Amino acid sequence: MQVLLASEVERCPSSVGTMATVYSPSHPTLANQPFALQEYYSSCHENGSLTLLFMPIARHSKNILASEGRVASITVAHEHPTASRARVSLMGNVTVFYNVDETPEKDMLKSCYLQNHPDARHWLPNGDAHAAYWARFDPHSVYYVGGFGGIHYIGDIPLDLYQASAPAKRIPGRLAVQVAGKDHLQV
Repeated sequence: MQVLLASEVERCPSSVGTMATVYSPSHPTLANQPFALQEYYSSCHENGSLTLLFMPIARHSKNILASEGRVASITVAHEHPTASRARVSLMGNVTVFYNVDETPEKDMLKSCYLQNHPDARHWLPNGDAHAAYWARFDPHSVYYVGGFGGIHYIGDIPLDLYQASAPAKRIPGRLAVQVAGKDHLQV
């Protein structure tokens, strides 16, 4: 049986998710407390990794840098979420490219990111605003909620399946299950 994931991450028209991080154990008032807030991302990598604009001044960035393994999670849902709509949570780590000039595929990342977030042109690396760097969020765990109740798939998605899911096969809000050459949909 081959399962093809309908990627909520790539289908989210806003490319804005909720990023969750944890305050460092040394924070004076909020040690080890969770922090979640909207975060821009772009799906610029074929393997399902996400491109982030990493600003050291941002709370998420500070929490990521203080965490062991530079971990975070990003949850993506439909713009108008309801219990019956699919959503996905990606848990992973963040790699920051501090040397902007040596960032892998920096021109492609910039183009891809600005396609989803044209307003971010003011905050790009080597810009005039705050210090900013390109970063890559690499998921190591994927949790999918296809909707509400027992008729939708709810559970973990194998990472290799998420990474290999073909965009052409993705169906909005559904998990397609291919068995013996026939496609079956779990709505």
